[in-house]
Amino acid sequence: MMSTFGRTNVKPDVELVQPPSDSVSTILFSPTQDILATGDWASEVRLYDVNSQGQSQPRAMYKHNAPVLALAWSKSGTVLFSASCDKTVQMFDINNAAQGSSQVAEHAAPISCCLTITAGNGLEYLVTAGWDKKLKYWDLSTRTLWGEVDLGERAYTMDATDKFLVVGTADRKIHLIELTSPNIIRKTIDSPLKWQTRVIRCFPTQDAYAIGSIEGRVAIQYPYMESKNYSFKCHRLDIPTGTMPGTPATASSQHVFAVNTIAFHKTLGTFCTGGTDGTITFWDGVARTKLKAYSAKELNNGNHEARPPEFGIPIVSATFNHNQEIMA
Repeated sequence: MMSTFGRTNVKPDVELVQPPSDSVSTILFSPTQDILATGDWASEVRLYDVNSQGQSQPRAMYKHNAPVLALAWSKSGTVLFSASCDKTVQMFDINNAAQGSSQVAEHAAPISCCLTITAGNGLEYLVTAGWDKKLKYWDLSTRTLWGEVDLGERAYTMDATDKFLVVGTADRKIHLIELTSPNIIRKTIDSPLKWQTRVIRCFPTQDAYAIGSIEGRVAIQYPYMESKNYSFKCHRLDIPTGTMPGTPATASSQHVFAVNTIAFHKTLGTFCTGGTDGTITFWDGVARTKLKAYSAKELNNGNHEARPPEFGIPIVSATFNHNQEIMA
């Protein structure tokens, strides 16, 4: 499902043509062109050409031997990397689609995270992290392992800027690695959120990152200016007093939903969160302001009422296209 932004008349959402055959785990637009990649629990990776109106056309498809957990693009936006429960990362060159995908990385357990970074020497490296508690760097020019870091626990989420890399692990630890010393964890903190980390995404315009957790809360962290750190509640629904079974008649309660995805608008610096309640909310993280919330009904063009116990289909992943005018 795609929506257009930055236009006077925002058009209704458009569904993908020939969508994935099973539940989607992750989606990601190319950073240089309107090609959308999807990974799913059917072990498939699909690519779609998307026009300026959000209409799609299937472009290519390849398969892993187990569900796909993460996607990453090369900086050129022409090579896609997919991480899977089959313990491998596959590489797919969209300009040589006939050659299919090829393995470029492996772990001893499912790989949950992957991204690309550019080193000081100008070379591009693939970074992977997985349930074997390892973070690995791969030299793409030789397809060999370049470095490895012990994370201490399973990696759940990862993101990077051109300055640092952040990894969230199963024990609620958050590891910060500066890319000038990529084999050393510079700083480790306990997540400021009390429950399991679900997603971490870095701000595109400043040295900060956002953490989303299963408790319907987001924390904004400034690793070099900790006095600016803060957190806020989101993806929650108030329950009328006394209507929650097993609670006193005077007590108020909430349905609390996990924050599954965070996506930044790279031009404006604002971001959206998507939750298991089937809603998307836009935020200004610097001004600490809620900008706009889209209900499940709005996201489905009026075809669904988001009322308990019937909530919208969970939002598992969100991404903006290269010019920040289309969100999927």
